[in-house]
Amino acid sequence: MYAVADFLAHLEVERRVSAHTLDAYRRDLTALTGWAETEGIADLADVHAEQLRGFVASEHRRGLSPKSLQRRLSACRSYYQWLLKHGRVAASPAAALRAPKAPRKLPQVLDADEAVRLVEVPTDAPLGKRDRALLELFYSSGLRLSELCALRWRDLDMAGGMVTVLGKGSKERKVPVGSHARNALTEWRQERPAANEAFVFPGRGDGPISQRAVQIRIKQLAQRQGLFKHVHPHMLRHSFASHILESSGDLRGVQELLGHADIATTQIYTHLDFQHLAKVYDAAHPRAKRKKG
Repeated sequence: MYAVADFLAHLEVERRVSAHTLDAYRRDLTALTGWAETEGIADLADVHAEQLRGFVASEHRRGLSPKSLQRRLSACRSYYQWLLKHGRVAASPAAALRAPKAPRKLPQVLDADEAVRLVEVPTDAPLGKRDRALLELFYSSGLRLSELCALRWRDLDMAGGMVTVLGKGSKERKVPVGSHARNALTEWRQERPAANEAFVFPGRGDGPISQRAVQIRIKQLAQRQGLFKHVHPHMLRHSFASHILESSGDLRGVQELLGHADIATTQIYTHLDFQHLAKVYDAAHPRAKRKKG
């Protein structure tokens, strides 16, 4: 008995992971199940560490990148930890396994001028006030795409300048909302009055706007504003974090604002900050550049 379906149900119902995360776990554990069948292993609970290492090696030979292998192994680790908790295995075969390190890719960000150019879309265009409110809120508060789409008017405290969101793992956090975003949201609500229970950015029917619709719209608006980078919702979150850290140097504060459980996740923005400082140094210091021969 593989118990994978039970584990996925646990993730969906009890841990309330996102649909995207659930699909990733399903793909990774489907790969593990398929490998076990080819190896003649009837039950995943019987897999030992050396066999699981063989699974990771076989995935590597198939051409999976280090990042994908890390995700595969992370799913296995979570699954076996769940089996261990429920007494279905005596020890986790994934506990001591490590995937190859993936090169750390720095997130792309907009500089401050580009961010301002993007959010200041004309409000007299069709859906202009909605677009302005959406962009201003993304950049002002560093929300995840899923958090913004699920937002209801009751979650916004316009007078106090705060928004309450339900992040990963159903963790609630409060994030400041800047004055420009509050003004844009007020104008958007005046154009389309809505009850407190209504979604701030509605889609079809009574539901929220879809994540895909937001991604497409932001790409269109970026091109319209003369930005030819690949602009996407998470880039606005990256830009928010980078600009706050650059100005304040408060890594813990940025961690709280972003809702990161582990500060190591937030630390990637320190690399962006150092990258910026290096550019400033190279441009400004008289002894920074090597003389050309």
